[in-house]
Amino acid sequence: MTLKERTDLLSKLGAYLASEDEFLQAVLHRVAHNNAWLTKKNSLRAAKALGTYCLNPSSLNKWATFYHVSDSMNAKKVGLVLSSQEPFDGLVDIAAIFLIGHQAVIKLSEEDEYTIPHLVKMMAKWNPASASYFQIAGFLKGFDAIIASKSGKENPYFERYFGKYPHILRTNQSSIAVLTGAETDANLVALGDDICAYYGLTKESVSKIYVPNNYDLNHLLEILHEHKEMVLNSRYKNNFDYNYSLYLLNNEPFKANGCLLLIEDPSIESRIACLHYEYYDNQAHLQELIKNQQEHIHQVVSEQPLGDLPTKRMGTSHIPDLFTYAGAQDTMQFLLSL
Repeated sequence: MTLKERTDLLSKLGAYLASEDEFLQAVLHRVAHNNAWLTKKNSLRAAKALGTYCLNPSSLNKWATFYHVSDSMNAKKVGLVLSSQEPFDGLVDIAAIFLIGHQAVIKLSEEDEYTIPHLVKMMAKWNPASASYFQIAGFLKGFDAIIASKSGKENPYFERYFGKYPHILRTNQSSIAVLTGAETDANLVALGDDICAYYGLTKESVSKIYVPNNYDLNHLLEILHEHKEMVLNSRYKNNFDYNYSLYLLNNEPFKANGCLLLIEDPSIESRIACLHYEYYDNQAHLQELIKNQQEHIHQVVSEQPLGDLPTKRMGTSHIPDLFTYAGAQDTMQFLLSL
């Protein structure tokens, strides 16, 4: 297939994702039945976002032009190990592999064995030539490079098994938000989506906030209580109850609003149903705190400029683009180097 044919096919896939097609909804319903984290509502939201902001002709052509993708690329087999923490995990990696002209050898997560195979099948239906670019594998072998999306606990094993190949072994990252106290209630409502959407399980989810000394955390918790429907998910509720009990038994101070626990903690990654916070004295202190945690931070959310630090507005952390989504820039550079 030519680059144009591949781009056109990815654009058609994007339109399909954004359309909320009934067949797609049926697949996502089956996924939700198998994995309570991947609710149909969340999966449809992710599908629409990916289709609208990433897999559209303008974004794909800009992506291909920026990285000088051509029809003369040396095709390789790239293994993918997918996780199940967020809807459509690995789709942007798959799009990058296909756009360049490599073949994707895909190891599915046991908790989502339906989404990616369905999308691959639809692409083959629209253009049968695409079928040779994708292989769903129960066990990875015969690949030239590997991209693994798993938790940090599994990375030592991955390093031993995949270390001899060109690889991207992603470590855990989360997003942070910086508050100044000047935010409006509307800003905080938008921030609530950054924190609570997808149950806080994606890299784009805000897992920690930095606040000035004497910040009113109780008001923030009141606004975040608008996401109380999260506790209707049994997996989320079990984690909330467990962590609530754990902090009580350990006599650790925390605040709670019935659906979220707020804990003062210097680390970026938080437990499910928990949000970390840390106070800062001034801008210099804030910059130092963020710099010390840079390797664990995926993106920064703030309504105020933070010097040279790239930021996203509150309420936009889950709006993807092909240059920042889950390390897409590093993925493209890696794939082009093979």
